Amino acid sequence: MSARRVAPVLAVDDLRVAIGPTPVVRGVSFAVEPGQTLGIVGESGSGKTMTVLAATGLLDLPGAVVHGSSVLGAPLVGEAGGASTGATAGAGSGGTAGAGAGDGTTQLVGASARTLRRVHGDRIGFVFQDPSTSLNPILTLGRQISESLEAHRGLSGRKARDRAFDLLEAVGIPEPASRLDAYPHQLSGGQRQRVMIAVALACDPALLVADEPTTALDVTTQAQIVELVRELQHRLGTAVVWISHDLGLIGQVADEVTVLRGGEQVERRPVLDLVDRPEHPYTRELLAARPLLGQHRPAPAPASAEPLLTVEGLDVRFAVASPAGRTHVHALDDVSFVLRRGHTLGVVGESGSGKSTIANVLTGLVRPQGGRADLAGVDVLQQRGKALKALRRRIAMVFQDPFSSLNTRSTVGTSVSEPLVVHGLAGGRGGARARVAELLRLVDLPAAWADRYPHELSGGQRQRVSIARALALEPELVILDESTASLDVSIQARVLELLARLQAELGLTYLFIAHDLAVVERVSHDVLVLQRGRVVEHRPAADLFADPREDYTRALLAAIPPVRPRAAADRPA
Repeated sequence: MSARRVAPVLAVDDLRVAIGPTPVVRGVSFAVEPGQTLGIVGESGSGKTMTVLAATGLLDLPGAVVHGSSVLGAPLVGEAGGASTGATAGAGSGGTAGAGAGDGTTQLVGASARTLRRVHGDRIGFVFQDPSTSLNPILTLGRQISESLEAHRGLSGRKARDRAFDLLEAVGIPEPASRLDAYPHQLSGGQRQRVMIAVALACDPALLVADEPTTALDVTTQAQIVELVRELQHRLGTAVVWISHDLGLIGQVADEVTVLRGGEQVERRPVLDLVDRPEHPYTRELLAARPLLGQHRPAPAPASAEPLLTVEGLDVRFAVASPAGRTHVHALDDVSFVLRRGHTLGVVGESGSGKSTIANVLTGLVRPQGGRADLAGVDVLQQRGKALKALRRRIAMVFQDPFSSLNTRSTVGTSVSEPLVVHGLAGGRGGARARVAELLRLVDLPAAWADRYPHELSGGQRQRVSIARALALEPELVILDESTASLDVSIQARVLELLARLQAELGLTYLFIAHDLAVVERVSHDVLVLQRGRVVEHRPAADLFADPREDYTRALLAAIPPVRPRAAADRPA
């Protein structure tokens, strides 16, 4: 962009947030300039999202009090919507009201609802973690993009629709003309996130806030989203605040990084300096916890172990409705593999490749149209009645989101003992409580936590409870479906260490489904690569990572964020 600002797009100074008497953000300061990306990194509960919500005036919690300053810079001369920006902000929750002395800036802390409505969607765009909850399921994509254009630009009818088409095309949505009238459920996760970016950029905002926008996406889609934001940022000069718990990803997007811990800003430096010379122990801990290719291998498994699970010719098709009529999606197409006892088979591929469908078939949630799955001599797909119930004792599953998979109204002890009760193995109240205590100690949790509820635990602790519940019936096969994808990297590392210890001590066999190949390399003895429901490669992990044979496997590996930040490539040697 030819015009230049003399002030940052967003300048935050001594931002403090308290929920009642409890401080949750403690004196955070940062600034982001046009075309610059500021990365905010830290574990869950560090205050990342709370800081940005407070700084942009979106924090709306009972008892929340915000102090400090957050100033949105004056619009460029000729910038769309600039004439209406800069009105005086009203008094609010403990902040300083008022615009910057008639200079066109806007104080967001304590701003009135009218001022915030004017800047949100116009000068500040937002992309959140889960597009499924951010997009309205009953509105078409075209309508959702047009809303901000109508509110802030006065466009309607054909002009708004044409602008929506241009935005869908710009973010890489295939066949944008036909997708204008589509609904969010008709798109993949990566496509929905692209639509969210189109909505956020509809009014060419000066600032884009991206809150964990790629956490739930596979590595190739994540890389595409990162490149999309960078390209649009370069073309439009947009400032970006990118929130993430992954320093590896932040290294590929950010120019400067702010590290938060417990609501405090422990480090704020250019990204390359922070990665090369981290000053704070917490930053060093985050860097050390990153899963990196070639640095971790699982403990050797018994080479002579017999097959536990043999899958042959698995075929699954789902009927779906389309504008052209009823059609079928081939979710699994002649999938075959072998998993040996005491081993870990990593299953990788992009979203829609069929990874979770395999897990659903093995647990009886999906009936295949063909194929066989043999678990130590028992055909998993043919069991019914009592035989099926007995089979379910032999197969356990750990899901991606422990908060969703645990009953929020049940204590930890009730959740862990539920499989024992269902299968008549509880042995009375005393026996069940003793077994729960044993299982909790097995996953490194105090036995006394049996009386806690899921909301009283961290994400990593909840996942340990889910693992304890999965082990309650002493299963032969444990299916882990993206079981660490939603965890912070440091917590993820500890959960992976726990899984490795349990496998060594109990002789467990894992089917480990993931989209992060660095994590898969760390835990897997063999790897199955899927693409669009078909097997691309099925080889020992060491061989596959050392010498991938197929272009698709090489593309997955190439999409993993490298150890060095992107800025290192731009710096002279």
